[in-house]
Amino acid sequence: MFHPRRTLQALLLPLTAGLALTALPAQTAAAASTLTNGGFESGGTGTATPAGWSTYSAAGQNSASFTESGGHGGSYRLTQWASSAYKVETYQYLSGLTNGNYTLTAWVRSGGGQNAAYIALKDCGSAEQRTDIPVSSSGWIRIVTPINVTNNQCTISINSDANAGNWINVDDLTFSAGTTGTSIHGSDISSLPKSEAKGGVYKTASGSTGDAVGILKNAGMNYARLKVWVNPADGYNDKAHVLALAKRVKASGMKLLVDFHYSDKWADPGAQSKPAAWASHSYSQLKTDVYNHTFDVLNALKAQGTTADMVQVGNEINGGMLWNEGSTSNWSQLAGLLNSGYDAVKAVSSSTTVALHLAKGGDLSGTRWWFDSAVSNGVKFDAIGLSYYGYWHGPLSDFQTTLDDAAARYGKPVFVAETAYPFTLAQDDSLENQIDLSSELVSGYPATVAGQTRWMNDVTSIVEAVPNGRGLGVFYWEATWTAVTGNGWDPADASSGNGWENQALFGYDDKALASMSWFKHR
Repeated sequence: MFHPRRTLQALLLPLTAGLALTALPAQTAAAASTLTNGGFESGGTGTATPAGWSTYSAAGQNSASFTESGGHGGSYRLTQWASSAYKVETYQYLSGLTNGNYTLTAWVRSGGGQNAAYIALKDCGSAEQRTDIPVSSSGWIRIVTPINVTNNQCTISINSDANAGNWINVDDLTFSAGTTGTSIHGSDISSLPKSEAKGGVYKTASGSTGDAVGILKNAGMNYARLKVWVNPADGYNDKAHVLALAKRVKASGMKLLVDFHYSDKWADPGAQSKPAAWASHSYSQLKTDVYNHTFDVLNALKAQGTTADMVQVGNEINGGMLWNEGSTSNWSQLAGLLNSGYDAVKAVSSSTTVALHLAKGGDLSGTRWWFDSAVSNGVKFDAIGLSYYGYWHGPLSDFQTTLDDAAARYGKPVFVAETAYPFTLAQDDSLENQIDLSSELVSGYPATVAGQTRWMNDVTSIVEAVPNGRGLGVFYWEATWTAVTGNGWDPADASSGNGWENQALFGYDDKALASMSWFKHR
């Protein structure tokens, strides 16, 4: 990933949640073994305690929870809102359950700003499970919460601890057998070797200097993503450095994703330049180049006992790769290059997952067009990776629609190959940061450690909710790229700065940020 600076467009529309209603006394619903009135259709609008549900507020603010028109599926929804600060819970107690794994699914929206807004499963015999409600003012988002019921009962709970005017909408809840989770809680750490060589330091949250790989592993990271350039000007992100860092990654117990750019420098939707060594090669030669380069790096990894678990054949290849021969204006040739990479991966290790990676994770039509073209041209792949940056790629609801569609349409597992969020708008070197204005942020997600944490958890919740268990997880970009003199964005310019240090997972004091907690997402 390396994008030119762009201005965020206003993506989220304000929504008036409705008026607070007169408080009604809470009613204790009769316990049932199945979820009652999950769509809030029974009772119509203006019901403070919908059929099957109970409402609780320690401060007597039951009126902050009510039904109103404008449902996700049917005519009505549950809303929590008040004109003054409020705390309210809408809940339903289930009993007579067969013990085992269950998943609660809900469609939600939120204007953001709450101290807390979440759906929980509690008193089920195992540890309470919560899912925060993502900030989405316009589009509905589906979230899931899994639980292991061990005492034949469970309470479904919708909670707001909110400030005046904050609102959530909840609708179409279902509670059924099954479980969810994500297996990849990863980050790209390609910048680390050069950072360390130039004097970069990494510390634990308490301030002890340590190994960045170990610090990330201890925070819950389980998968590292490393990019490969063919012959980079600075000598980093080449085969030798990838081999050395892969040893550290595997020694820590993490899995390894190798990200082939097939270039000497950044490859992304705006740039897919051939390596200098391949510049004059014919299309037929380029197919051999892709095979040999891919095989060479991966076979060397295998030989040292660090076989890649996943490989990207290309990086953000919306427009193809190895331009112009491998442009999407010539799909048959692009397909040949991609299959050459696929074949090389499998020749080294048949169990290694081959992923194809596009940017613009909120672009449904573009993603469909690309993968429809790939499939019709016989391109082989095992998984789909999307970059999704909320300040560039549209609202969370569009991201969910695109991700779900890709998983279902192509029958493949999906993951976020790149996402990130700022923990500050300040900069730590002289280069202006890619995101440094409040107007560029995603509404509801401030440029704070808490905002960064919230973003990562909400993006991961959307991946977790991909149907049929096809959501693999998320890679952060780029945890270790702190501001270190000499470790700038341009491999050919030692004086180039870093426009991304405010989106690392280490602060300007070099300490691990609390946002690393997202690695422990389900």
